[in-house]
Amino acid sequence: MLTLITMAAFAANSLLCREALRHTAIDAASFTAVRVVSGALVLTLLVRLRGRKRQMGGSWGSALALLGYAAAFSFAYRSLTAGTGALLLFGAVQVTMISRGLLAGERLGAMQSAGLVLAVIGLVALLLPGLSAPEPVGAILMVSAGIAWGLYSLRGRSERDALGGTAGNFVRAVPLAALIAVAVLLTGGTLSLDWLGLLYAALSGAVASGLGYALWYTVLPSLPTTFAATVQLSVPVITAAAAAIFLGEAVTLRLMASSIAVLGGIALVIVRRR
Repeated sequence: MLTLITMAAFAANSLLCREALRHTAIDAASFTAVRVVSGALVLTLLVRLRGRKRQMGGSWGSALALLGYAAAFSFAYRSLTAGTGALLLFGAVQVTMISRGLLAGERLGAMQSAGLVLAVIGLVALLLPGLSAPEPVGAILMVSAGIAWGLYSLRGRSERDALGGTAGNFVRAVPLAALIAVAVLLTGGTLSLDWLGLLYAALSGAVASGLGYALWYTVLPSLPTTFAATVQLSVPVITAAAAAIFLGEAVTLRLMASSIAVLGGIALVIVRRR
């Protein structure tokens, strides 16, 4: 049950961001900044409440990867539906991490290789031009967000204290997020906020990100490694279903077919990996 709640929290990030940018006055840079600040506050509070000597971890490199994910994620959702964005994000994350393993010397069996090819074909098919194809700039940004999150996850493998490391990375990302807002202003853009947009961004940072990550690190030690990896396949499915119910977004045939190819292919790679 806790694992299901965690996956729902991860999916909520896409729903909250998409709804905020579509139906409120908040802009992508402001959403990113508020999300990072609220996440940093909640995670810092959780670390302090834990009362251990070892408090904050992380690094500036990881903070930069975290912000790259958060910023590209927000700007991508100006044009992508929640379900499409979640699939592109998740697919890019997993392909990035699997590719890093291959570069490090890991070898895939025949079934795993077929799964990786199937996943890549699914992503390519989703991005091909057509009436139901996602907007190109948004798609590129979301794939970039997935690559950044994959790199962040890989860097986090060496972190002994996952919660403390995540808190430290969020805190370091706060001034970087402010720099993005300044850059938007210097390039002629505008920043805008309203109460509802602010609420969505704060919920995304404090609840879906801060509490969601804390809960994930709580249940992770109790899960078998393979299950922990494959259970995340549910996030794009939860996102697409929730977006159809709560946001009124259509689930296209292309999205369904690509989801089956991407998620099924990645599942083959992960499940059969020793």
